[in-house]
Amino acid sequence: MLFSCDWLSDYVDLPEDRQELARRLTAAGLAVELIEQTADGDTVFDIDITTNRVDAMNHLGLAREVAVLTGQPLSQPEIATEDAPESAASTIRVEIDAPDLCTRYAARVVLGVTVGPSPDWMTRRLRAIGLRPINNVVDVTNYVLWEMGQPLHGFDLTRIAGGVIRVRRAAEEEHLVTLDDVERALDPEMLVIADAAKPVALAGVMGGLESEVTESTRDVLIESAWFDPMSVRRTSKRMGMHTDASHRFERGADPEIQARAASRAARLIAETGGGTVLAGVVDTMAPEHAERHAVPTIPLDLDRLDAFAGAAMPEGRPEEWLTGLGFTVERTGERQLSVTAPSWRLSDVEETADLYEEVLRIHGFDAIPSSLPSLGEPDAPPTPRQELRRRLRRELAGCGYVEAINWAFHSHADAASLPPLGEGADAEGPVELANPLSELYSVMRRSLLPGLVASARYNARRDVESVRLFELGHTFGRGADGEVVERESLALAAGGTLGTPWEHEVEIDLFDVKGVLEELATVTGERLETRPADDLPGLVPGAGAQVWLDGRRAGVIGRVAGEDEGFPLYVAEIEVDRLETTIEQQEAAREVVAPPRLPGIRVDLTLTHSLDTPWAEIEQVIEEERASELVRYELKDRYTGKGVPEGAVNTTITFLYHGGERQLTQDEVNEKQDALAAALAKQCGLQGREEQA
Repeated sequence: MLFSCDWLSDYVDLPEDRQELARRLTAAGLAVELIEQTADGDTVFDIDITTNRVDAMNHLGLAREVAVLTGQPLSQPEIATEDAPESAASTIRVEIDAPDLCTRYAARVVLGVTVGPSPDWMTRRLRAIGLRPINNVVDVTNYVLWEMGQPLHGFDLTRIAGGVIRVRRAAEEEHLVTLDDVERALDPEMLVIADAAKPVALAGVMGGLESEVTESTRDVLIESAWFDPMSVRRTSKRMGMHTDASHRFERGADPEIQARAASRAARLIAETGGGTVLAGVVDTMAPEHAERHAVPTIPLDLDRLDAFAGAAMPEGRPEEWLTGLGFTVERTGERQLSVTAPSWRLSDVEETADLYEEVLRIHGFDAIPSSLPSLGEPDAPPTPRQELRRRLRRELAGCGYVEAINWAFHSHADAASLPPLGEGADAEGPVELANPLSELYSVMRRSLLPGLVASARYNARRDVESVRLFELGHTFGRGADGEVVERESLALAAGGTLGTPWEHEVEIDLFDVKGVLEELATVTGERLETRPADDLPGLVPGAGAQVWLDGRRAGVIGRVAGEDEGFPLYVAEIEVDRLETTIEQQEAAREVVAPPRLPGIRVDLTLTHSLDTPWAEIEQVIEEERASELVRYELKDRYTGKGVPEGAVNTTITFLYHGGERQLTQDEVNEKQDALAAALAKQCGLQGREEQA
């Protein structure tokens, strides 16, 4: 909405710095979106007035805000008129036949008006806010609307049949030609202003063409009423009409301003058109008016206000600010107030929280010092389940993985694209959604992998060098009995290269993902076992395996089948419940072990074997022949290329031996390594070469 600073200055002294004024209004919730200069030297603010602040949709209301923000007094427009001896009530009678839709209707009469152009000061202000001047009577009604916020309408009094105004519902098959020269069909749900014979205006929306003020008009009837917001809204929408009047009525106009606004308009019409204002206001109120527009009285505890704000309000300022905004404030205790809202704030001030908002926006949110909230200690320590998830996230972040969050549902094609998780989780297929968003999201996810793979490929298509993602979430399936089975699982997806060409660039492969799983298993106190499986959907045959934990299937691992987008993708998924059991056991048996006093001996063993030989077979032989002094072993490197037979691979494994309180000798370690190498050669047909670290 546009507001003229020249117009505002009639009611309050404005600061010279218009930019600073705009900043303060914006900080108080009246956002100034644009400042423009007119050719007449006026400054115009374009302000975004929220729908609950109908009181600020006029210059007097905005001036009230400025007066409080700047500490300047507020001046009211002149209302008094020089009334003629004749009473307006002897000329016009008002009857409200629909008190539920109109609780108040005020009318004033001006006789002997000369209709013509408005004075320059008025047309200049109207043009500044984007209104087109028409004539002095119509311009006055628009002027008072934008000055005080009350919509008005001027009738040619001689065209009001029977000298009566009836506020009633429209009759069946009634019609009205509105001021835009359109004949409109009415229905009984619409409220109209009628004379003794016919409708003359669509209440709260637009007047009728037949009773409009023209150059030949001499006697003017000024309408100032309160109409039900919902009724105006329904009529406006049904007719496809939106006017300045309907905009305000729909949001709740001031129910107590009607007589004052009509008198203000009568004064201005008499000044600009030379007419005579008849004595008195024909002010008709329905019996429901007082009860329907009862003004609320709200308690305000200043201590609670300070606690809510997080800062102490200056002593006495909340009362001063609220009083300046039109509220009536009384002290009921040392720090207790009783606040009564003004009639123009009935639509948005209803409870104590609304008073907090009024005080704080005037005080300024930027004036409240920043502080962190006070957080108390948790009511209880984290549960084992919470501790497990914290550990998993921490370990995966340490391994360079980033957490992803995907939809909990996907398509049937996605559900079949990768292996489901858990034993018997899909005896009767995926869980169908009763109201899917689309076919792409029609079933609950059986696995985290489809969503994670889609996220990884999305990144790969954007030329990233590597992707390492993990997701911790729930999956859904149906058991043999048809019941929904919900599991929590952890999924990994990785691919691309690590390092830089000028340092040591390596390509992520299946063993990198397997290494992460083994690290997680170590954290939870178990070792994972992988068993080759060629029947896993969505994974490359020969590059997929089942993951077992404590003798039970816990998940899957493998390379994603299909055309690679940038680089191959390797994935894994395990059930979190399997890890949760082991971490509980680990917590119960946790004990601190001091580091060994004597050094150990590290030995590398390089094996040349067929590419088809899975790591699980190598690991099984090592475990069967494992010496008591062997503390741990791990895969160090795999190499294919020059010097390695076709179809073979060099696998280097690092072994760490330690004698506890006794220092092992190199000869002892060599003896144990020779025995292990012989066992590997015998059972797997491998050839080996030892290298001391």
